[in-house]
Amino acid sequence: MRVRTVLTEDAREVPRRTLALLARRVMRGEEGDLDVTIVLTDDARLRELNRRYRGIDRATDVLSFDLPALPPVVGPTGELYISVSQARRQARRYRHSLSAELERLVVHGVLHLLGHDHKRSSDARRMRSREEAYLMRRVA
Repeated sequence: MRVRTVLTEDAREVPRRTLALLARRVMRGEEGDLDVTIVLTDDARLRELNRRYRGIDRATDVLSFDLPALPPVVGPTGELYISVSQARRQARRYRHSLSAELERLVVHGVLHLLGHDHKRSSDARRMRSREEAYLMRRVA
């Protein structure tokens, strides 16, 4: 399991190492084994991806993509795209730090990569419970 972060926006305050460690912790807790790249970018990139792959022409906070294992990678891989701009707005709205919001988005995105979703209300409750557990550091 390898986690890599890529920052494509000038945001020196982004806790890249913390986000990578958190993604690893979620994968261990969920017994997942993925190589994940976390791309911290802007609204324009998320809007483009959301339009291209989901048919929704607006920016969003996080998108996750499962990728096929291609050489030289031997196992499953995934990519998370997070809009730092959107995370900043949400952090202000929810009255917590940018770091806290980015952590929430990483946990949410990794859970998606590991097969969780929130299409049905029961699934949404289960996923939210898992998110809270990782964010409260109750799950090793």
